Amino acid sequence: MGTVAVSIRDVDVYQGKNLVLSKVSLEVAEGEFLYLIGKTGSGKSSLLKMLYADLALSRGEIELAGFRLSDIKEKDIPFLRRKLGIVFQDFRLLTDRSVNDNLLFVMMATGWNNKDEMMKRAQDVLSKVGLTGKGGKMPHELSGGEQQRVGIARALINHPLVILADEPTGNLDPATSEEIIELLFEISRSGTAVIVATHDVLLFKKFPARTLRCENGAVIQPEG
Repeated sequence: MGTVAVSIRDVDVYQGKNLVLSKVSLEVAEGEFLYLIGKTGSGKSSLLKMLYADLALSRGEIELAGFRLSDIKEKDIPFLRRKLGIVFQDFRLLTDRSVNDNLLFVMMATGWNNKDEMMKRAQDVLSKVGLTGKGGKMPHELSGGEQQRVGIARALINHPLVILADEPTGNLDPATSEEIIELLFEISRSGTAVIVATHDVLLFKKFPARTLRCENGAVIQPEG
């Protein structure tokens, strides 16, 4: 394994007060694509939430993007998230503003202030996800696949070290799902670690990569 992008050691994962995963230990290298699979409620989404500090770490240690999450302070969480890209199943676009303005909103929230640089970066990330010329569109004018591409463009804004994608194809048809996974693979090849939580068996069979399963309270390497 090359340079480690994410290190998880002896971590317990809770959903509310329920322990769903115990003593999770794994490493993800820079530029690696990793599937995290398992049934709904198996803990894979909760583990991702721990990585971006949406759920507190109660046991064990997580290190990523230069932060130790066991002792991260509340005021430092926004700085952690600036080094991560997060892609959601339900896109989470602001429906009252254009694609460009969705991207500019994220940039302003993360410390950008030069309008020319912001517009240049917006066009750059839209180009990377195959949406050149779509910046003036409103979300409702885009297909589901295009909306998810905007979500990925948004995740790329701050040159993330790691992208966390939680069921990124859950609301998409099979053909569009394949396009989104191909795009995430392409991003990983540029050096960004990508972790995809999914239960779509067809995807990880068609696009093979290291796969870990959340099952019976543990994260395991599937056989075969």
